[in-house]
Amino acid sequence: MPYEAAQSPVAPSAASRLWTVGASAGVSAVVLLTLAVFHQEIAHWLIGAALLVGVFTWAVNRRPRPTLSTEAAQAAEPLPWPAADQRLLDSAFEALADPVLVVSGGEADDIAGRRVVLANGAARELFRIQREGALLVSAVREPTVLEAVDEALFGGVARTTDYSGVGAQTRHWRALTRPLPTPGEGATLALLVLRDETDVRRMELMRVDFLANASHELKTPLASLAGFIETLKGHAKDDPKARDRFLDIMAVQADRMSRLVADLLSLSRIELNEHVPPSGRVDLARATVDVMDAVSILSAERSVTVRLDDRDLSAPVHGDRDEIVQVVQNLVDNAIKYSPSGDTVDIVIRPDVSLDEAAAPWSGGNREGGITRLPLVTPDREPGNRYAAITVRDHGPGMAREHLPRLTERFYRVEGQKSGERQGTGLGLAIVKHIVNRHRGGLTVESAPGQGAVFTAYFPIARKVEKTAA
Repeated sequence: MPYEAAQSPVAPSAASRLWTVGASAGVSAVVLLTLAVFHQEIAHWLIGAALLVGVFTWAVNRRPRPTLSTEAAQAAEPLPWPAADQRLLDSAFEALADPVLVVSGGEADDIAGRRVVLANGAARELFRIQREGALLVSAVREPTVLEAVDEALFGGVARTTDYSGVGAQTRHWRALTRPLPTPGEGATLALLVLRDETDVRRMELMRVDFLANASHELKTPLASLAGFIETLKGHAKDDPKARDRFLDIMAVQADRMSRLVADLLSLSRIELNEHVPPSGRVDLARATVDVMDAVSILSAERSVTVRLDDRDLSAPVHGDRDEIVQVVQNLVDNAIKYSPSGDTVDIVIRPDVSLDEAAAPWSGGNREGGITRLPLVTPDREPGNRYAAITVRDHGPGMAREHLPRLTERFYRVEGQKSGERQGTGLGLAIVKHIVNRHRGGLTVESAPGQGAVFTAYFPIARKVEKTAA
């Protein structure tokens, strides 16, 4: 609606001033013509008077007039919102980091009638909806949030609700619902704002888990150290052979505690950032070759051969190089530790496969020998995504079916394989799981008693950057 200035007697418009001058001149002309017919002297006098009146009227209307104060003008007629400010408000709404929805109510008993009237960019990206017109139940499927929206729409009640989003990467949200003024009769509106509190929750869980796990797992090596210290203070202090043996054991326990604390910190750090996908680029094949070189001493000590058919292969993926290397190293380390002396660990890299191909059974679906395949991490299915996969296979003792679901639990080890001959903290596969999950990849395992184990990890491939002609 175009803006029109308020009219008032105090501040006449240009049109009213023009009308006043015109009217005065018209009246004067009529009088002059009438009297000029009867008396020439009177006509001359009236002509002079008319000229004086016209000049006076013109001067008065040209004089600056007092205007209404800002408050009085706003009270007389509210100014509509300027278009430039409206565009600024729209831009600010779009730029909000928190998802924001404006919802219309429809009929109170019609759940399918709740529609999104307006959604900012963050909300459209999260729920994959249009700016307006989407069904609320199709976008937000959390019953407690839908109930809170209904209370705001039809009860005028403001609420705050906590819930966890679904998907491969769990996210924690705080939903704030508020009733809004209605634009007309029968219409109801509510505001829904989502605040991401994933980082806060993860930090709290990290603190609690670290304290619980550290206190539990450090008890055994600390008790061992305390016992040997007491022994060395007593009768063993004068026995050189016993003293050296006890000191060696104490050094092993101290090293175990050091690795345990390092793995716990690494796991906590990965979990904290698990919902944030990495933005880097790394060659999975090159990282694998680096890991093979690093574990060459360990494999030589155990007389285990680590074999990769094509060392010159290229398999670029989206990821953090340190974390990708950690995944490969943990899988290869486990394969070496559980392989018999003189055996071989096979590594196969597939640089470009679909999700179904990456997660397909390595044994080709052959269940002979009781081989069981289980997905430990499954990514959200995105149309057109391609993956690079690494498969690590050993010929060790293998695992029964009931153990497979718990392999990525912290400190879990298969019963009968917990002896001290295989050193480890029990956190290797838990770390692998969370790194793979952060990279929006997948992890599968296939195993059976006496059949060894096959682990496959796969990551989204990095698209080639096309160079533009200069």
